[in-house]
Amino acid sequence: MLAYIVKRLLQAVPVLIGISIIVFLVMSVIPGNQATALLGAFATPENVAALNETLRLDEPIPVQYFAWLGGVLQGDFGQAYSLGRPVADELAGRIGPTFLLAGTALLLCTVFGLLAGSAAAVRQYGWTDRILSLLVLVGISTPSFWLGIMAIVLFSLTLGWFPTGDMYSLFGGGGLLDLLWHLTLPALTLAVVATGVVARLTRANMLEVLRQDYVRTARAKGLPERTVIGRHAFRNALVAMVPIIGIQAGFVIGGAVYIEEVFQWPGLGRMLVTAISQRDILLVQGGVMVVATAFVLINLTADVVQALLDPRVRER
Repeated sequence: MLAYIVKRLLQAVPVLIGISIIVFLVMSVIPGNQATALLGAFATPENVAALNETLRLDEPIPVQYFAWLGGVLQGDFGQAYSLGRPVADELAGRIGPTFLLAGTALLLCTVFGLLAGSAAAVRQYGWTDRILSLLVLVGISTPSFWLGIMAIVLFSLTLGWFPTGDMYSLFGGGGLLDLLWHLTLPALTLAVVATGVVARLTRANMLEVLRQDYVRTARAKGLPERTVIGRHAFRNALVAMVPIIGIQAGFVIGGAVYIEEVFQWPGLGRMLVTAISQRDILLVQGGVMVVATAFVLINLTADVVQALLDPRVRER
């Protein structure tokens, strides 16, 4: 098992290097001068030249990349000039809210998706299957940002059940209940699309497992249907769902970018939107690298969990 983990870690290294190169090149080819955008009204020729030298923008792109990568490997992401503080400090303050939101949404989509997909498979072509399939189709087809806006209009502005945004109440609050109150709408909104994907693929995997000989044998032995579904069918279908849930974790983290903007959630997504608008390239690069690294590590964890559940995976 240790050899498999080491192998997967080594495979993740070139992926992260490739992501870093793509992120750096994309931000480098954006039209306009970064120093001019950051300085704004203070963009005199002297100030622009000084900031270009500080950011090493006057050097060749390969030199800039390796200088930036060397700093990242040491935990130095550079200076967020739009905020006047180190990028690492800003990232440290934003990671927690984003992972809280994404983790809650992932938990919701996993639980609801597995339950809905399993129920639809067990009652194939019945009313339960049809209703759940319709809800899944609607959930997958609905843009999350639009769903978030509609949720705010209905549950916040019309019914007044939930706050319109932010992480804590402006006056008072600040405790766990206040946090959960603010977390409910954005987490549910973020989980909708991923829930639909997990439910749809769970249904497909469950139907395939239910047709296997060992399931028919279990039924022929007279085992209760609950035992057949839970112990034999669902456990085997879950093995195939682990990497799919890992992939959905990446989409949930990516989807947090616009959900945080809709609900004014103080996480990495909202920070990235602001940094892009202000052309703070080092802040953008640092944020994207943190999100990409989290995505790679989550998928690595999913692969390890799948290998623990099914030893045959280690031989691939």
